[in-house]
Amino acid sequence: MSDPAASVEPSRPAPDETHSVVKAAGLIGVATFSSRILGFVRDMILARLFGATPAADAFFVAYRIPNLLRELFAEGSMSAAFIPVFTEYHTLKTKRDAWELASATFTTLLTIVTAVTLLGVAAAPGIVWLLAPGFHGNPDKLALTTLLTRVMFPYLLFISLAALAMGILNSLRAFAAPAFSPVFFNIFTIGCALFLSPLLPEPIIGVAIGIVAGGLAQFAMQLPGLKGRGMLFGLRFQPGHPGVKRIGLLMIPSLLGLSVTQINITVSTILASYFSGGPTYLFYGMRLIQFPLGIFGVALATAILPTLSAQAARGALDELRTTLGFGLRMIFFIILPAMLGLILLRQPIVHLFFEHGSFTKVDTLATATAVLCYAVGLWAFAGVRIIVSAFYSLQDTKTPAVTAGIAVGANVLLSLWLMTLLDAAGLALATALASMLNGSILVAVLHRRLGRVDWGSIGRSALRVLVACIPVVLICTWVAGATIWTQEGEWVMKSAVLVVGIGLSVIGYLGLHIMLGSDELDVVLGMAKRRLGRVARKFGGA
Repeated sequence: MSDPAASVEPSRPAPDETHSVVKAAGLIGVATFSSRILGFVRDMILARLFGATPAADAFFVAYRIPNLLRELFAEGSMSAAFIPVFTEYHTLKTKRDAWELASATFTTLLTIVTAVTLLGVAAAPGIVWLLAPGFHGNPDKLALTTLLTRVMFPYLLFISLAALAMGILNSLRAFAAPAFSPVFFNIFTIGCALFLSPLLPEPIIGVAIGIVAGGLAQFAMQLPGLKGRGMLFGLRFQPGHPGVKRIGLLMIPSLLGLSVTQINITVSTILASYFSGGPTYLFYGMRLIQFPLGIFGVALATAILPTLSAQAARGALDELRTTLGFGLRMIFFIILPAMLGLILLRQPIVHLFFEHGSFTKVDTLATATAVLCYAVGLWAFAGVRIIVSAFYSLQDTKTPAVTAGIAVGANVLLSLWLMTLLDAAGLALATALASMLNGSILVAVLHRRLGRVDWGSIGRSALRVLVACIPVVLICTWVAGATIWTQEGEWVMKSAVLVVGIGLSVIGYLGLHIMLGSDELDVVLGMAKRRLGRVARKFGGA
């Protein structure tokens, strides 16, 4: 029987898999874009209401604590360990077996995370004392951070259950509900900031309540999707279930592996507490980085993991290698121009979105510097997610954990050095450099582990992308140098200049790709043509 992979190019997976991955990534990207837009609205509201004040610093440090644990217990290690095992059960066993695994995992997770949440609420003073040493000289700021930490800790419980629901639905190739659920998180947070905060003696507490309510909404909106597919989990306390035990064994090393970026950011938060406004500048800087990273990098990594896991479960390593290469090429196709645009337009973007109300020009300059330092590592943040997905699809969580440990150590050393040169922005640069180191080690190990990954094709694709970025660099440099940014007000005109500049950059970038005969653009255009064809047939038959 012929190998199905033999009929396609080595650098591209089979057409059905390409279509499936790109379609899923596109859906997740659209949903993430909607969520990020609302997230920007949320951040603009918080910047206007709280600026870079002590209350804002207290909130962002407090939010970092459950957010880190979310990565460790939920969207990081738990999802990465659960999806390959659940996919194997769903692919090779019965639907009842898969449901029993989901229910046993749900009950075990609910038990563990509830205990962690209660412990976190009780231990909040000590946790804050360790994570915000720069607040020790300000008892009021320290007390507010502790209170906010206690209020937001239940968010960990709801977002962990939401991540489990997402893992089940994604494994079943149902991406819409999980992808759109963060929209509700942002809606609840915005609503509480605008309508609940003004009613409270300490307004920032209203935002913390909104975080918890948003996490609950993010979980609840996925339940109908689970029910419709017969996978609505029930209480089934079986910590000894073979699948649960395998998930637990995979989770232990991956607690560090997939969450290296969050751990590095937490190190930055600890050290940033020594700088007035430091936690706030780093938070808003990373929020801008997460816009392209979430829409494209995380979307593609989320979409590709079930495919990689299914290929690994079948032992189809040739297909896995081609899917991995395709994923990396698509990542660089999207992320490299976004990285260059963000670097060049960092100050206009921060000024336009955040420099209102309590957020000053000084805050804009400091945040833009943090964006620059984070952005140089954007390609590594995105690439690592794809590469780590390949390891996890092979149920190897130890290798990413070891490389992540090395990266965390490097981040600490680099942070201590660079913060003396660049203040809080030095911490952002250390995070970016540590991610580059992590990615480089993972690539070397994966090449030895898998072999025959077409790195040459990936390199040529990246070079083609860089050539196509020439219009992006020229247009964004012109936009950033426009005199409009030195004028007070003129928000409509500034918005128009930024939108037109970005639009021209995209047109120029895609135009050069057409001239260069880009395979990645062919895939995207092919998807668009099929979608338009279906729409035309639908209306033609109406």
